[in-house]
Amino acid sequence: MKLITKELEKRFTEIGDQSQNSDPIIVARFFNKKRQLEWYVTEYNPKNKTCCCYLKGFTDEWGVFYIPNLESPERYWGSTIERDINFKEIRLSELIKEQNKNISKDKNTEQEL
Repeated sequence: MKLITKELEKRFTEIGDQSQNSDPIIVARFFNKKRQLEWYVTEYNPKNKTCCCYLKGFTDEWGVFYIPNLESPERYWGSTIERDINFKEIRLSELIKEQNKNISKDKNTEQEL
């Protein structure tokens, strides 16, 4: 799957550098079901094909990645990285708030069982 479309590239250009923004807009979400990894992308540099993202997985951290690496299935032991085609832009603070709500719901459901 092509992770960066022309539409996404245009949107990243419109938003520009968010490195000094404490609550950046997340423009795209990529994921790997097998490894339970999610890349929440805030910036894209078309010249060197790199993205800045908030990575959720084994740990939650900020990072930079090279798009061709994610588009290569060999990179992730035969499992592919997909783009969430239903993802809607969201501020980082709102994403974290939503995820915390989901964690609370899951804990309440477990306690009821």
